Amino acid sequence: MPMWMSLSFQDSNSPLMENMSFFHDHMMIIILTITVMTAYLLLSSVLSKFFNLKNTEDQHLEVFWTTLPMLILIFISMPSLKILYMADEMNHPVLTIKTMGHQWFWSYEYSEVEKIQFDSFMNQELTPRLLQTNNHMVCPTKMPIRIITSSSDVIHSWTIPSLGVKVDAIPGRLNQLFINIKRTGIMAGQCSEICGTNHSFMPITISAIPPTEFYKSIKMI
Repeated sequence: MPMWMSLSFQDSNSPLMENMSFFHDHMMIIILTITVMTAYLLLSSVLSKFFNLKNTEDQHLEVFWTTLPMLILIFISMPSLKILYMADEMNHPVLTIKTMGHQWFWSYEYSEVEKIQFDSFMNQELTPRLLQTNNHMVCPTKMPIRIITSSSDVIHSWTIPSLGVKVDAIPGRLNQLFINIKRTGIMAGQCSEICGTNHSFMPITISAIPPTEFYKSIKMI
């Protein structure tokens, strides 16, 4: 893995993650601007030759520094609300996959196909980074998919960083999320809830393939 990938987000594989990356860059610009302005004002207050004491009682200046934070909050809230609604959007899923968390592996069931039901364990022989499984969850690309999660024992968390999704798997409760994978490939994630001694040994692996190949593979089963 390149050094720059370990310092930033993974490559976006869904519209939701693309908007989250844009929101991150948007926030960094705002934070950098606030930092520069605050540093300049502090420097001006220390160096009196650059600071006019009469400005502390200027009515126009007071209106400005009261209005500016309000405008900043508006610029932050608009893209944030968009992402919030995108994360909960129900877009007529064509496929529903049930994921059940166990100590310490995942099991999957395709609701539309009765024969597809399997467990997914970590495969230590394929990768030193503990992100590979013996059975991948296969999903079609460019199609809305609903993921329903629950747990059989303790609280787990089904997380795929490149898709920008994270949902808790809670015993006795069903949580759902929607994914829409943009490109083919293999995406990896891990349980991000501290669920026991082997918490770090229950990865998640998704193989995204074109819809035509996905439905052909289902008919062969």
